[in-house]
Amino acid sequence: MEHVLCDLITALRGAGVRVSPAETMDALYAASLVGFEEREVLRDALAASLAKSRTEEGIFRDVFDRFFSPDGFSPTGPGALIPAEASPAGLDAPLSRMLLSGDATGLSMAMREAADQAEINGIHFFTQKSRYTQHILRAMGLEGVNRDMMRLSREDRETSRERVEALKAQKALLVERVRDFVEQQYALYAAPAQEALMERYLQDMRLSNLEQRDYERMHRIIRKMVKLLNDTLCRRKKQARRGVLDVKKTLRENLAFQGLIFQPCWKARRIDRPDMMVLCDISRSVAAVSRFMLLFLYSLNEELARIRSFVFCSNLAEVSPIFETHGVEEALGRLQKGIGLGVDLGRTDYGQVFRDIEARWLESIGRRTTVLILGDARNNYGAAETGILRRIHQRAKRVIWLNPESPPFWGIGDSEMRRYLPFCTLARECSTVNHLERAVGLLVRNG
Repeated sequence: MEHVLCDLITALRGAGVRVSPAETMDALYAASLVGFEEREVLRDALAASLAKSRTEEGIFRDVFDRFFSPDGFSPTGPGALIPAEASPAGLDAPLSRMLLSGDATGLSMAMREAADQAEINGIHFFTQKSRYTQHILRAMGLEGVNRDMMRLSREDRETSRERVEALKAQKALLVERVRDFVEQQYALYAAPAQEALMERYLQDMRLSNLEQRDYERMHRIIRKMVKLLNDTLCRRKKQARRGVLDVKKTLRENLAFQGLIFQPCWKARRIDRPDMMVLCDISRSVAAVSRFMLLFLYSLNEELARIRSFVFCSNLAEVSPIFETHGVEEALGRLQKGIGLGVDLGRTDYGQVFRDIEARWLESIGRRTTVLILGDARNNYGAAETGILRRIHQRAKRVIWLNPESPPFWGIGDSEMRRYLPFCTLARECSTVNHLERAVGLLVRNG
């Protein structure tokens, strides 16, 4: 039964319930105390050990009920009544005898054992359902049933013909029930593999090709990435306080103990939050990338970055107050609809954007400011204003340009990217979520 509970925990993890090894041991101990005779008692005991919130308890009960759902082999189920003339006596295959005698318990145990032998908990893709069905039927002894049917069909007796017909009917029911069982196991175990496959696909997909229906899933992916980034950087910061011994300070602090070190002192590298000025192009060709970049940045821990955000198309406008007064999701929705932005959504004009910076915000750029520009640098053949970008580069700590287009397209047509490159500390392609993750990680790690 230990193996069964471990499979249940695998299904729970796939459904989103976090179960640690310690909690697994607690669940096994609880099951050993209450036993397996009373289904409700077992379910409550396992729920107390594994579910840590009301949401997780609801998920647990659903998974538990589906995991231990009836497999269709019931003495009162359809097709369970066998003609009296079709006696199981004289049949070679054990499965044939169970089918004709209506041994629901034996059939259920045989199918479960065959499923364990086939490692049904490894089913991940719908293309595997047929293979697992055939494997289970073969392990149960379906070939023996076929041999019995062939032998009986050669006998010229009425009872033999009745047995063959009864076996055919029971074999069809068996195949149907095994298929249903495999379908249930697929629903239990395949969800995490499908989700992981979809996540990998979306992470490498160009954000400009993303459909609206995938936005919610993409938001979940980004929140997961941001959580990992926040946890990693905060942990590094905490560990650095105890990473390297400060010898001089330790000796000074322990002079009173005659050289014995009772109070070691550690070197701590101060990590300053970077000041970021983020300029995002919200024209149609770049809007999706800008949306997810802002989602990434504003989901960061406040200790990791101070952010002022701007959006532009034909002109530049600051949108930081929108993020300060609304949640990230609502603020992004307002940006998408253009509510209260003060941005002219006409032809993209990078020259006007840089002129707006020079007129209103150049003085706010200092030696600790990282200027992050997200855009394709396509200026519709207007004035590039590289001189203003040079002054921004001279004042700022860094100027980083993230371009959704691939480098071979930089400088082609109305793209001014080649002219802007000399005044960028770093310029990279940024068209997928993986690109965004690497760029944001680089920003916050280097301050």
